[in-house]
Amino acid sequence: MKFDSHIFRSYLLKAYKKLQGFLFGAFLVFLVGSAAVIAIDYWVSWQAEDRIIYDIDKVPELEVAVVLGTSKYLGRTLNDYYKHRIEAAIELFDREKVDQFLLSGDNAHRSYNEPWTMKRDLLKAGVPDERINLDYAGFRTLDSIVRAKKIFDTDNFLIITQKFHCERALLIASSYDIHAQCLAVSGPTNHSGKTIRLREVFARTKAFLDLYIIGTTPKFLGPKEPIQPSPKPESLPIPSPITDPNVNPIADPNANPTENPIATPSVSPILEPAETDV
Repeated sequence: MKFDSHIFRSYLLKAYKKLQGFLFGAFLVFLVGSAAVIAIDYWVSWQAEDRIIYDIDKVPELEVAVVLGTSKYLGRTLNDYYKHRIEAAIELFDREKVDQFLLSGDNAHRSYNEPWTMKRDLLKAGVPDERINLDYAGFRTLDSIVRAKKIFDTDNFLIITQKFHCERALLIASSYDIHAQCLAVSGPTNHSGKTIRLREVFARTKAFLDLYIIGTTPKFLGPKEPIQPSPKPESLPIPSPITDPNVNPIADPNANPTENPIATPSVSPILEPAETDV
């Protein structure tokens, strides 16, 4: 069979045009996709800006604060994300701004338990055990926020995490009609923060798809376990006023009226001096 260069060139031209069309289409998809990712990132930040608190002094008194979990260590180094979240929770407790803490994190493996790690550090700082609640199924931010409402029966709470994470958490809260605010704590000062922020851009796109396209729900749901507020100290009964100034409410009504029952008080065994050894 004789080689026909004209047919061959025609075939190459068609293949080139198809490749050119494919590459142009792929470029358009990439361009539109990139624009969508950037738009979602900015929108997530915008929708949350009026619900983020930067100064702990401006945090109102609330019943519940949800501390979002993360690993305590990165390799052998203390994770600054974890450190600042726990420090903020301790300060909120010390200032009596929060009654109950919900520590929500990952416990997918027996050797990795974010909620218990956070609880241990809060206990060391003096936060009572009865003020701490654990959510072992906070595998993702969506799980933590939604379970706070559906399992722990609270839809008005404070979230404690970094600013970029606050914005995504508040997006999730809004979509589930949760009245949440977020305390934005400090993050790391080294270059690792930029890497985390880049990952957050794609995490926001995924959250948008989960909430408005796919309809993703928490991995685990179940019966409600409402968070119980701390018991309020009972006020002491107010004694009735003395109407007769000649009546001593402490005196024995059968005692001799000439005797003063307060003149010879009984000595408390705690105040009575102990015998000394000779």
